[in-house]
Amino acid sequence: MYALTLTAELNGVTNLRPKDTAESPFWYTFTVQCTSCRETHGNHIAVSRFETNELSGSRGEANFVWKCKNCKRESSCSIKTSPKPYEQNEPPKQQTIIEFDCRGLEFTSFTPEGEWLVDGIDSGTKFEGVDLDEGEWYDYDEKANDEVSIKEFNWEIKRA
Repeated sequence: MYALTLTAELNGVTNLRPKDTAESPFWYTFTVQCTSCRETHGNHIAVSRFETNELSGSRGEANFVWKCKNCKRESSCSIKTSPKPYEQNEPPKQQTIIEFDCRGLEFTSFTPEGEWLVDGIDSGTKFEGVDLDEGEWYDYDEKANDEVSIKEFNWEIKRA
């Protein structure tokens, strides 16, 4: 089992999470490496917890199935938990966002592409469409009458 963890500085907001529902699935974007030959896939791959693919030889299903171009081994990954919101802390501390079970592959990096959600810490304002692609996010909370932000992200993939 592996976990995608985040450490980030949240100012005026909490409960950072991907918008990930059956109606609007989030595609977790990773760089993948084969654990047999250590070949790294040239492109980013995207995994949704709501999509399943069959494993060859009818051994079941996984959210992501991949055949290494170098050694031809089939590998898979299944997301095991729904995303957990990242809560604001002072100082920022590492928290698990999602856990997944990888067989024959490793995710080596994560790219936070897609729509994220966050809540105003005092006002309860719901911010939608939060874009983390640029490495930081700023907005204004009308109810709290203050600027809010998310910055200094550190994404890590580690054994759970």
